[in-house]
Amino acid sequence: MYRVCRSGWPCSQNSSFKLLHDLVRRTAVPTAVKCVPTVRRFSDNAHTFESMLAGRRAEARRSILVQVSSERSYPELATYCGQFGTIASAHHYCVGGSQQGDEDCHYIVVEFDEPGAADAAIGSAVFNEEKPGVRARSIFLWFRAGPKAKLAEKQPKLGAVEGSRGVDSGELRELLLSAEGVEDQLKVLHRTTCLNDVGKRLRFLAVRQVESSLQGMFPQAVAFPFGSSVNGFGKMGCDLDIILDLDSEANLKQSKSSRLVFHTKAANSNERTQVQRQLESIGDVLQLFLPGVNSVRRILKARVPIIKYHHEHLDLEIDLTMNNMTGVHMSELLYLFGQIDQRVQPLTCCVRRWAQAVGLTNHAPGYWITNFSLTMLVMYFLQQLSEPILPPVNRLFANATRSDLRISEDQISCSFLRDLSKLDFKTTNATPLDDLLLQFFEFYSHFDFNQRAISLNIGASILKPDHSPLYIVNPLETVLNVAKNVNLEETELFRIQVRNALWLLDTHDRATTAAGDEWGLVSLLWNKSTVKERITPQMFFTKRLLNVRDIFDETDAKATATTAPPPATTEYKNRTVQNQVVGIQRATREQIGKMAKHTLSGGESGTSTTNGGGVKLKRNAKRR
Repeated sequence: MYRVCRSGWPCSQNSSFKLLHDLVRRTAVPTAVKCVPTVRRFSDNAHTFESMLAGRRAEARRSILVQVSSERSYPELATYCGQFGTIASAHHYCVGGSQQGDEDCHYIVVEFDEPGAADAAIGSAVFNEEKPGVRARSIFLWFRAGPKAKLAEKQPKLGAVEGSRGVDSGELRELLLSAEGVEDQLKVLHRTTCLNDVGKRLRFLAVRQVESSLQGMFPQAVAFPFGSSVNGFGKMGCDLDIILDLDSEANLKQSKSSRLVFHTKAANSNERTQVQRQLESIGDVLQLFLPGVNSVRRILKARVPIIKYHHEHLDLEIDLTMNNMTGVHMSELLYLFGQIDQRVQPLTCCVRRWAQAVGLTNHAPGYWITNFSLTMLVMYFLQQLSEPILPPVNRLFANATRSDLRISEDQISCSFLRDLSKLDFKTTNATPLDDLLLQFFEFYSHFDFNQRAISLNIGASILKPDHSPLYIVNPLETVLNVAKNVNLEETELFRIQVRNALWLLDTHDRATTAAGDEWGLVSLLWNKSTVKERITPQMFFTKRLLNVRDIFDETDAKATATTAPPPATTEYKNRTVQNQVVGIQRATREQIGKMAKHTLSGGESGTSTTNGGGVKLKRNAKRR
């Protein structure tokens, strides 16, 4: 018997790798990854971004999240929930203990066939009388012990066990080493690390919680997920970004014939201040009333005011902002690019994973390149090929219809073609994934970042509008540079690392590598033996080797005047630099010794030296 492992792959109790290695050689995605035993299954391969969002929202509307003791509780839970309606699917996942030694918390997402069944299940729930707290009704429940009932004969199977945990680094390395070639490695890397079905379900449950908590006062409030969670390029464990719109487009379609008008609260004339105050109040609601929400941080003075919080039941870091629909439209554009060709997502996934492995990207904001900028670089590379795989963004703008009209709150036009079936673009490029990866590294190893900027709108490079080290034109807000934060050193580091990657792939081919050695993507992501042979940015940017204080030692002047210099406590990689520092220390000590002797001799001669010193000081003052 096989069960489903935490990554969604089937595995044996005794040996998981044998079956895994057999599965990765197949081109089709294993059914275990899809978590398919469902009555109704929504596919993300939709023609439009909006239809994908609508499908995922409908899933969340039909679902509840129940905490259980373990996955073995599912048969009893399914029997109990079956009284409210037909269960369409169920998915298990774990959240690690908050402290070392704590046991994992187990959860099961139960999706019903109809929204009314989910409402009935929530309506039947009660509050815990033994544990006081804020009594807020929500989709987050727990299954307490009770009298054992007769299990139902027919019930849907559990779709996945530990479905929110990705493959660990060691297991992924073994999977890649067992692949047939670099192209197969790229597919395996994408399948095992991309955001899976369970991860997407959990994120839309978080979106539903935010919406439902505010729709009592704002019936038209809508929370829009954006970024990696929905654009098709997300990985397991990625953060969730949400934009909250309290006055959605549905309000704009109100009837003008009604003579009854709502009274409204006067708003602050400064829109930014108004958003800050609203987010501050929403942060209080999240912290005080919503189950599972903790560690709420309000970052209201940033360029885009934001609220950050952690959801303990979903094991998610969530960023919430308001009135910035341009981010949603940008996610939609990237989603469409990922749907145009099946090679786009695996290639982007590999490039982003490689950038993380070599230290180009960082989870915290800073002057390094971001995953969004890397995605833009991949998109542009696929546009400029002699046989392009992706069209210029301007073609999507040109083919937009009346139904595609979108204007953001900043009066930015986001009107591009949403239905790919109407796109007049077909690629004839049949280059395999492994060749595309090599061409990507080769292309940017020779790109002129000093003079040229990247424009996805025209699918070509242009002269830089300013002196930013890395310039990537924002496809929607063309006056902005999405890589404005990247400094010169990080840009040069990117160029160096793509050359290193090109060399590694060329010298660590499977055909020329001994059995058991690293090859292909493994050499790219895990190779530590060739670090010393790689070019480093220190060759171009000299950093401070030591602090100025390290040159001088706090020792007595009399002792240092006659004794030999103590051994250097600072370790120097360059012998010449070490000799120079020792020489400076010796000369400084000699000068200090001479000054000490002069001061001592002056003190023995009485006031004459002092007076002489005073005259000299006056003369010096006159000269100045």
